[in-house]
Amino acid sequence: MLPLLLPGDEVLVDPRAYRRRLPRPGEIAIASHPARPALRMVKRVAAVSDDRYCVLLGDNPAQSTDSRSFGAVSVDALLGRATSVFK
Repeated sequence: MLPLLLPGDEVLVDPRAYRRRLPRPGEIAIASHPARPALRMVKRVAAVSDDRYCVLLGDNPAQSTDSRSFGAVSVDALLGRATSVFK
């Protein structure tokens, strides 16, 4: 998520955010990687479909593994919304 997040930055997460509503484009979400569920990803929500799937993109496309490689993810795979970053 460079340049927004740097290695070592900490993110405060609201784990209930997407239980109350669907994610909105532009928000920073934490999700489980579809192929490696133990791996947590921090990605920007690019789009949300009517069938509750999200396109997640990294801010650094040259170095990001995101929906361009693994496809859209279910809203149920989102672990929460980033609310703050601590540098």
